[in-house]
Amino acid sequence: EAEDKSMRLGFLLIAAGLLSLLGLGCCWLRPALQERGGGGSANCTVLAVRQLGERFACTFSCGAACRGTARYPCLQVLVRTSRSSLPALLHEDERQLRTNPKCSYIPPCARDDQENSENVTYKQKYWKEKVGSQPFTCYFNQHLRPDDVMLKRTHDETVLLHCFLWPLVTFVVGVLIVVLTICAKSLAVRAEAIKKKKH
Repeated sequence: EAEDKSMRLGFLLIAAGLLSLLGLGCCWLRPALQERGGGGSANCTVLAVRQLGERFACTFSCGAACRGTARYPCLQVLVRTSRSSLPALLHEDERQLRTNPKCSYIPPCARDDQENSENVTYKQKYWKEKVGSQPFTCYFNQHLRPDDVMLKRTHDETVLLHCFLWPLVTFVVGVLIVVLTICAKSLAVRAEAIKKKKH
């Protein structure tokens, strides 16, 4: 009975490892690799920092059943990359780029529009005064968005490693349990046969 249980556990772990590897590969890993494909890093230098007259809506939460809409001004940080002489629009990461491709920064959504404006103005001062003309590392994807660059990547190497590592560990542990159970079973059969020969 114990052997049957361990065999079932082993096969369950093997199946879970394979299914999670397939699921992560299809749903998450493939899009992440597509985002990284054709991309790379470059040195960026700030060309201009400006606020557009346009304001965008964001959703704030003030409790379990309390949600509302506020507005924030659009901040654009234009940079020059070491890969191209054309100006590019800087974004925090891929997620922010998808949320609002027109702006470089989306503040944490506050209930008060004035607070959102202050957050954007603070970020504007940071890019103008603290960063200024100092070069910094940025990331780009020439195939997907040639006119945009990112300050950081959403999908880095460690996340991609974990995507492969844990399903693989689950699969290997399952295989080990099955192999060790089969070995233990065959050793028990041999021991029983030797015992019978002696008697």
